[in-house]
This record gives sequence, structure tokens and C-alpha cells, in this order.
Amino acid sequence: MPHPYAPPGWPSAVRPPDAERWEGTAESWLLDVCPPEYRTYPTLRRHVLVLARFAVLHVEAMQAACRRGLSEARAELRDVASPDVVDAAVDTWLTEDARLSAVRREVGLVEDALRGTRHRPRL
Repeated sequence: MPHPYAPPGWPSAVRPPDAERWEGTAESWLLDVCPPEYRTYPTLRRHVLVLARFAVLHVEAMQAACRRGLSEARAELRDVASPDVVDAAVDTWLTEDARLSAVRREVGLVEDALRGTRHRPRL
């Protein structure tokens, strides 16, 4: 069995693929990424790969909402907030977009690993 290896961008809360109990840590982390209601669905609790697919779609939906918020922020807020507050809101959307991009990479790597993809360290 190859030595467990976590590729760049792998979530720190999840053990590397093939490490002992790695899928359990993946499940816990994926549930933390998803809405709390997902914990109540037996299918998602029994099938971690299905949970990973739900997590990918959930994060992508959050990214779409974030990008919409960013594109509409100035027009929607200019009549209800001062320019400095609008600028702060735009900065917040940009920060959230960057965070979600990292989370999307993480959930994608976990989903790929659950599907059997393995990465090797580069020399």
C-alpha cells in the first residue's frame, strides 16, 4: 500500500487518502461544510461519496450567490449605504469568493479521492 499523501489544497481536517480512518474524517469535515440539515439525511450519512457530491454542489451554489452579490453590490446598496460601507461590502464579497474557491478545491479533492484518485508527491 502506498504511503498516504495529501495533495496541495487538501483540507487540514481530513486525513490523507488511505490513512487509517481517513473516510471518517472526510465525512465529518464534509458535514461541517454542508448545511446542518444534511446531517439528518440517512443517505448522506451512509454514503460518504454521495455526501461529497452534495458538498461540491452546495459550495458551487454558494460561489454563484457570492458572485451575484458582488456583481449587484454597488447598484443594490448605493441608495441604502454610504460609499465606504458599499466598498466594505464589496471587499467582503471578494474575501468570501476567495475562501469559497479554496473550499471548492478541497471538496473536489476529497470527492476525487473517494472515487479512487490518488496523487503522488512531486520530486
